[in-house]
Amino acid sequence: MAYRPEPAFAHDRARKVGVLIVNLGTPDAPTPAAVRRYLGEFLTDPRVVEIPSFAWRPLLHGVVLRTRPAKSAARYASIWSKDGSPLAVHTNKQKVLLSGYVGQRMKAQGLDPEGVVVEQAMRYGEPAIGPAIERLRAASCEQILVVPLYPQYAASTTGSVVDAVAAHLTSMRRVPALRIVDTFHDDPGYIAGCAAAINDHWMRHGRADHLVLSFHGLPRRSLARGDPYHCYCHASARLIARELGLEPVQWTLAFQSRFGRSRWLEPYTANVLAKLGAQRLRRVDVFAPGFVADCLETLEELAIEGKRTYQAAGGGDYDVIACLNEHPRWIAALADLVFANLGGWLAAAPDRAAREATKLRAKALGATS
Repeated sequence: MAYRPEPAFAHDRARKVGVLIVNLGTPDAPTPAAVRRYLGEFLTDPRVVEIPSFAWRPLLHGVVLRTRPAKSAARYASIWSKDGSPLAVHTNKQKVLLSGYVGQRMKAQGLDPEGVVVEQAMRYGEPAIGPAIERLRAASCEQILVVPLYPQYAASTTGSVVDAVAAHLTSMRRVPALRIVDTFHDDPGYIAGCAAAINDHWMRHGRADHLVLSFHGLPRRSLARGDPYHCYCHASARLIARELGLEPVQWTLAFQSRFGRSRWLEPYTANVLAKLGAQRLRRVDVFAPGFVADCLETLEELAIEGKRTYQAAGGGDYDVIACLNEHPRWIAALADLVFANLGGWLAAAPDRAAREATKLRAKALGATS
């Protein structure tokens, strides 16, 4: 096979470590055409739709991609900001902040603050994973840490990112050393960050009568087939509730975003909200621990549709707490997660650079003697 061209190699160029954070993705615009392109890529991923292609493709192209884009585009338009897709905006800010945190910590440890290069990509849409890897390689990164921004591992999310990274590596002659964070559902920093985001909201608005921790749903069969996602969501929810000091009666775990007629992970968020609304509670708060950045599922599905469901059942006030986004506790936790997974790589980098500098000095001295 023909490999893609390699970046120009220079012996005196210090090698660096790359960090690639990856989120799900978003359409380029809140239009039916853009949403159709996005869904076409998303829904043809066999990790996402585990239906044989010969049975799924006719339904996808004959029905789903003809009817769903216009409806989804209207939903995206309701949450689109002047800067674009909220998910894209927040993910880019997370990249910038993480790069700053990492550089400061490198400097504090006596390492080259420019020795780690941070990039971001989307599994579907732009910026794509392949070009992001190429940008890291062009920056002299021979070791790359991939951090899928899904706290709870699922084959359809983190597993799909691994597939995309591996597919791109097959086109490379010089394959970089690779590490992948598969899950951080019980990471202390992530748990503390979630609790801090919720507490910050409560400090401003008071504590709600009940807290719903809503995770993205998956088909029930994923659990039966051995996917750990369901268990990881329960573990995260328990740890967050414990960090907040909540009793079991004060919070509920639920799963949102059900699609199709098959049974999905339960309880469904919509059913939980309707039940809480029927109890005539003064206020319910909802937080989505599985999303590290606000997106369609939090800003439209939970904030708009969820509120409608809850209040139609008789509920009172309803708040959706902002995702982790650029919360300082989360960015610090993300930096901790990165450094915990770079063990050995950072220690070796300055030694190699020092050896190269010594060779250059010796060469220069020899030329002038």
